[in-house]
Amino acid sequence: MTALAHKSAPPAFDVSLIRKDFPILARQVHGKPLVFLDSAASTQKPRAVLDAMTFAFENEYANVHRGAYWLSEKATINYEAAREKVRAFINAKSASEVVFTKGATDAINLVAASYGCLALRPGDEIVLTELEHHSNIVPWQLIRDLTGAVIKVVPINADGSISIDAFAKIIGPKTKIVAVAHVSNVLGTVLPIEAIAELTHKFGAKLLVDGCQGIVHEHVDVQAMGCDFYVFSGHKLYGPNAIGVLWARLELLDAMPPYQGGGDMIATVTFEKSTWAEAPTKFEAGTPPIVPAIGLGAAIDYLNSIDRVAAAAHERDVLQYAMVELSKVPGVKLIGTAQNKASVQSFTMEGAHPHDLATVLDRSGVCVRAGHHCAQPLMDVLGVSATARASFGIYSTRGEVDALVAALHKAREVLL
Repeated sequence: MTALAHKSAPPAFDVSLIRKDFPILARQVHGKPLVFLDSAASTQKPRAVLDAMTFAFENEYANVHRGAYWLSEKATINYEAAREKVRAFINAKSASEVVFTKGATDAINLVAASYGCLALRPGDEIVLTELEHHSNIVPWQLIRDLTGAVIKVVPINADGSISIDAFAKIIGPKTKIVAVAHVSNVLGTVLPIEAIAELTHKFGAKLLVDGCQGIVHEHVDVQAMGCDFYVFSGHKLYGPNAIGVLWARLELLDAMPPYQGGGDMIATVTFEKSTWAEAPTKFEAGTPPIVPAIGLGAAIDYLNSIDRVAAAAHERDVLQYAMVELSKVPGVKLIGTAQNKASVQSFTMEGAHPHDLATVLDRSGVCVRAGHHCAQPLMDVLGVSATARASFGIYSTRGEVDALVAALHKAREVLL
């Protein structure tokens, strides 16, 4: 049995077949089989996504919405078909509620700048949590400074979880916006979104969910979740970069002013006045990410072609195996051990800086992320400057965990 062999997994999911769909997983790094354990940063892409994007560029590419010729009409059909695929994937009521953006960061900035400026007044409160990514902190700080609003922060528990009771102590009559991660990119913690939504709406506030990790590991039904905004990036969902999604309730999009001005987002333009197109076009100024949107649609098709329940069970199996095996390595401390968590595991090794650790692991072909993971406030709460992070996808295996553990033992010999 090789180091990358999959020892055991839920029988309904054949990870060896899945891995064949991802060309990059067959390559070597430094003469060693690639062990890619940084899927929380960006997932690898299946052949179906690569082929769909190549076909679009080679055969059906033109600008959308504007041309009266076949090629433009075909590109427009493909682009809007991708929007419909997103709508169905997250169970939105209407494709008009799906706005294509450059990514989740762009989507959060859109909501902060548009809805935030519309809704916030001096003294109003924006509620965040201690485990947020910078992309769900900095935009709200910018809008706080413009509007005079106040940011309040919900603390986490020692294991990285957050209780609804902690939210209940912070959310109140002055709360106007609650913005939280669905799943922490550092700790893997899955937040109780439905309960947070109920509490948020009790005080008439709106809930934004950063779904960058949640869309990959959790079943997302925006209507059932009860949130008002949900954002995610295509490159974390086995699709390309340069494409993201903002879902929002249509009544909110209709009330929100445009975030950017330019071509295609208008109804009429004169030098005296402009009027806006209806959502979602109102928020998609300029030439949109045509081929990346098609690639995202292909990624959704690919995920819909596999048993996602079995895939989720497989990911949980790999995570649980990793938590057990990493705990056996001398000096390794797991960071984030909440009972309800997705397949992300941060850790430290006593006496080794995470950056040095990641560099040494790379010589064994093992890719892990090291640093503050764009979550410096969380690092402060945890009392560390950085962590190493192993994050898993549908293509990850127990054998790759074994390769990580073996590389950690080698790293101890080099660094300690």
